[in-house]
Amino acid sequence: MIGLLEPQWRARESAHRARVQPWVSGRLERRKHGRTHPVDDFLFDYYPYSVNKLLSWHPGHGVELHGDVTQFEVDPAYRHLAAEPAGVTTDLEKLAPKADRLDLVIRLLAGTAARPAQLNCFGLHEWAMVYEAPEIRHGGYPLRLSAGRVTEIVDELGLRCTHIDAYRFFTPAALPLNIIEPTRANQPDLEQPGCLHANMDLYKYAMWFSPFIGSELVADCFELARIARTIDMRAAPYDLTDLGYEPICIETAEGRREYVDAQKQIAIRAQVLRAQLSRCFSALRAARADAPVTDYSQR
Repeated sequence: MIGLLEPQWRARESAHRARVQPWVSGRLERRKHGRTHPVDDFLFDYYPYSVNKLLSWHPGHGVELHGDVTQFEVDPAYRHLAAEPAGVTTDLEKLAPKADRLDLVIRLLAGTAARPAQLNCFGLHEWAMVYEAPEIRHGGYPLRLSAGRVTEIVDELGLRCTHIDAYRFFTPAALPLNIIEPTRANQPDLEQPGCLHANMDLYKYAMWFSPFIGSELVADCFELARIARTIDMRAAPYDLTDLGYEPICIETAEGRREYVDAQKQIAIRAQVLRAQLSRCFSALRAARADAPVTDYSQR
């Protein structure tokens, strides 16, 4: 167990909030006025985690906070912390309901890390979501190509999506064009490190186990997810130039090279975070195995 004195953990808490604040301030301002943003709001809309949950700082498992810890004892955001004689730390009993999910994510991350990156999808999942559709998903923004041209590009380049949570939003006409059929059941066997959405999902997995995962690592995953989402939408068929996003024109050879280069850089950063998460999750599983067994039937 690592102990943090009050000046230490308060400094880390302040640094975390200062880092996250620019990411959430725009979200809060837009909500006041009923506006949305196809890039910056995605991580809050797609992943069901609030601004406050991202702002809240947690030290992670294996750290005990000393000093005035009153804020952690009364704030519901810290209900997974338990009082110890010298301070507070994570309560492993609160992890018990997530045991199956913990095993799943360990398997999923290990499988993803072991596979080669596939770099030939060119971000066409966003194109498949408007393929031969009467309406487009982001109706507030026009397509930068005609609907007919979108169809031509998809038919020409083909669909090779490996991610269930992208594939499930394909239009009915696009679904049978994908060379595989991702499902929730085969997800651990298909996830691969070149996929932007698989790399964005590292934020989801970190949040699954917050506050047992330190908030600095959660923020690292969120930051990478924002970068991946930006590439995602720059390569989409939408015209987002009014928002300051220059398109990656994957309908051209040059644009496909640009996309793959960005995809590789994201994959490199994601593999580092994937390894860190895997170590944290494995440590949590080991700690649970060593913890005293609680008889919940007597509660």
